[in-house]
Parts: sequence; C-alpha cells; structure tokens
Amino acid sequence: MSGAGTAPDVRVFPDAQALSAAAAAWVADELRDSAAARSRASLVLSGGSTPQTMYELLATQFTDRIPWPDVHAFWSDERYVPHGDPLSNYRMARHALLDRVALPVEQVHPMPTHFADPHAAAHDYERTVTDFFSGAQPIFDVALLGIGADGHTASVFPGSAAITSARIALAVIAPAEPPSRLTLTLPIIAKARRIGVLVAGAGKKAALAAALSGRNPELPAAALALTASSLVWWVDRDAWPATPEEITW
Repeated sequence: MSGAGTAPDVRVFPDAQALSAAAAAWVADELRDSAAARSRASLVLSGGSTPQTMYELLATQFTDRIPWPDVHAFWSDERYVPHGDPLSNYRMARHALLDRVALPVEQVHPMPTHFADPHAAAHDYERTVTDFFSGAQPIFDVALLGIGADGHTASVFPGSAAITSARIALAVIAPAEPPSRLTLTLPIIAKARRIGVLVAGAGKKAALAAALSGRNPELPAAALALTASSLVWWVDRDAWPATPEEITW
C-alpha cells in the first residue's frame, strides 16, 4: 500500500535491461493472477522509450505465463497523432508487444486520435472505459507508467487539471512535442490495483527523488505516490538518487 507515511516499494536494478526483465516478470504474474481472480485482466500501457524493452520481453520470454485471451489492453495516454505516426504510443506498443501475442484484436482499446476535436476523443475513450467496467468505478488491474524529468506521468504534467479531475480521461495541452494529447486522469490511474512506474536514466534522478520525498503533492509523480492503491517503482541505478543504504523513509 502506498501513500503518506508508508515506505515506498522501490526496486533498484543495475541497468535498464535488468529492470525490464524483472518488471516483465511482475506484469506477467499480476496479469495471470488478475485473470484467475476475475476471469479477465485489464492492462494499462504507457508510451515513451522506457517500457519498450519490457514489452518485447512480455512478447517473448514471458508470453507463456500470460493468459492473453483474457487480457484487455488500454493506454495511460496518447499523443494526438495518427496511430501510424512514429510518435504514437499505440504504434510502439503494437510493434513491440500486441502484434506478437495472442491478444484478441477486439480486446485492444487504443485512445482514439481521429476526431477533429481531441475533447470529443477524450469523451469517446471515457465511454470505452465505462462500458468495459459496466458503469462501475473503473479499477484497472495493472497500470504501467513512467515519469519525465519534470515529474509528469502519463500525460499529466505539473499544473494540469488531470491531477485532480473527476473525469476518466482528458484532452490536454502538454509542454512537450506534440502538445496535443489524451490522458487518463491521475485519480483514475491511482485506483489501479497494481501500478508499476519504470524509471531509467540519470535524467530522471531529480524527479524520482522529488516524487519519493512526498513533499510536493502538486508534482504529478508525487501525487501518484501519495494516492496510489499499490505502487512499485522499478528503477535503474542511473536514476536512483542514492544507494538504498543511504535512504531512510
């Protein structure tokens, strides 16, 4: 259990490859257990470069541990570009993972980017999520995230309405390229049964330290750490702000 007053679950690895392998094993086991408990498993995928190796491992080394016919795939966020664009989070996940496993196509739920108005796209994705959960409070089984050097996660950036919004998904303008994006809101992400945040590279060190400190709840990654139901930080040595022995929570 994460939250204020609770020591975070931080797992530090010598490099990004070791991090990816350990995280992939964890995802496989969580999906298997979720499917056994509820006859289906919902997986929220993230974009960016950090999870790509993990996705490839899920499609190869760990694929036999996952009941793919019972899995439904969603996205934490999407850049508002066509799905075939090199910047598309959907495109990366499809090439690294989805095209290589026995996941039924009707159980893949990408964020739509074909609407003229991104706000209409956000409402459409909300309907997709609401329908999947039959109108009940959305609680995803496994959510995968990263963090940026500025402390953002998904496409929830500092100062964004998505930090506290009661909506499921929002269209947002990000201080990054491309600026137009869709994102699940932080409160929805935080309700997931299991959340894994992958953090690799020295450029993430300051953001990770700030998130773990819990002293700035306006930082999206810190707000996630304070509110998430169950959160594991998967960290490589370059991103770790100190040796584990030097950290006291």
